[in-house]
Formats: sequence, C-alpha cells, structure tokens
Amino acid sequence: MFKNKVAVVTGGAQGIGKAIADEFKKAGAHVCIIDKIENEYFTGDIAEEETLVKFHDKVISDYGHIDFLVNNAMKSMGGIFDCSWEDFNYALRIGVSAPYMLSKLFMDDFNKGGSIINISSSRDRMSQRNTESYTAAKGGISALTHALAVSLSGKVRVNSISPGWIDTDFTEYSGADAFQHPAGRVGNPLDIANMVLFLCSDKASFITGENICIDGGMTKLMIYHNDFGWKLEEN
Repeated sequence: MFKNKVAVVTGGAQGIGKAIADEFKKAGAHVCIIDKIENEYFTGDIAEEETLVKFHDKVISDYGHIDFLVNNAMKSMGGIFDCSWEDFNYALRIGVSAPYMLSKLFMDDFNKGGSIINISSSRDRMSQRNTESYTAAKGGISALTHALAVSLSGKVRVNSISPGWIDTDFTEYSGADAFQHPAGRVGNPLDIANMVLFLCSDKASFITGENICIDGGMTKLMIYHNDFGWKLEEN
C-alpha cells in the first residue's frame, strides 16, 4: 500500500527516524530525509526557516506531492540548571516550530489519504530533573497534533506517537532494566516505525488527533516506596 508513495522524514539519518525511513523504503515508498547529519537526500538544520523552505521546494520539485510527513527530529538542550534562553528556544524551534512550519508548507501538497505523524515522547506527561527544553518541546508537539488535526480535517490526518525508553542501538536488556516495563523489555526503533506505518495506512483512516504512547506500559505503572523492591533514597 506504500508503493511509490512519498514520505518526508525529519531526523531520518539516525535512530528512530532512520528506522522509520528504512521501513517506508522496504514498503516501496520514496523517502525524503532532512537531517543535520549528512545523508543521501537533504542535509540541513530544521531550526532555520530558510532551510525548511528549500527542503520543501526540493521535495515538490522532485515528486510534485507528498503522502506522509513524519516530524521526528529533536535535540535536548538540557534544563533549568544549564539551559540558556537561546538553547531553550533552539530546542523549541526544532521540536515545535519546524513541525508547524513543515505542516504549513506541505499542507496543500498532500495526496488524498495523506497523514502527518509527530513524534512526541512520554516526557509530554512525565519528567526527569533538568529536562525542561526537551519536555517542553514534546509537550508542545503533542498539543500541536490535535490542533493541526482539527485545522486540517478533510485534508490530512494528524496523529502523534509518544515513545518511552527506546534503545536506538537495538540493545537487548535483561534484569531490572527490562522487567521494570510491564511489557517485559526495553523498546527498539521498530516499535515506533511499525506504528508510524500503521497510522499512515488505510487501516487507520478513522484515527486522527490522537497521541499514542508506546512505552511498554511504564506510564501506567504506579510505584510506591518498598513496592517490588523500589526504594526512595533521599539526597
């Protein structure tokens, strides 16, 4: 169902983005990657509006339309203890402003049945210390998803995915790292890529505006002191 479709993937040269791009390619799609890391299609910083415009123009010049836009790229710039004004806003430009602008640039270029997938994070609902730049961006793209779904209704479906712990090197963990997850293991990029392709398929044609958390059940696990060996250690 993806043969000769056109998929745009930001941050597609490594990690989750590369897995998504590779799965689209295996399914027969043409994939247009943008990443700061050198790659076979377009190298550039999505924090810059001029770069986004040039990327859009190249994709449309090459293919005339798109079918799928996957806003995956993100960079953590730290948090309240070490993140400057400039760094915080840089994180937001990558994680929220670029997905917004790419959606705006491509919104009239989608074929029928088009889909936008935003990669958020389980950080959109929970946090570790000193992660404000990343967490704010992921919360922003989660909210942006349902706003775009309403604005672009009838034109393109828009959904987001919130990954939990995803090991981009496909490391297989054992012991507490694995078994703390109700699913019994740490995630890998294919767990996310498989959901991206499902949400882009006709099988998901009645799904829009949703944020699907893929975290092995961790955000559903209530943890108390001394429960199953969990202990709170005061600083």
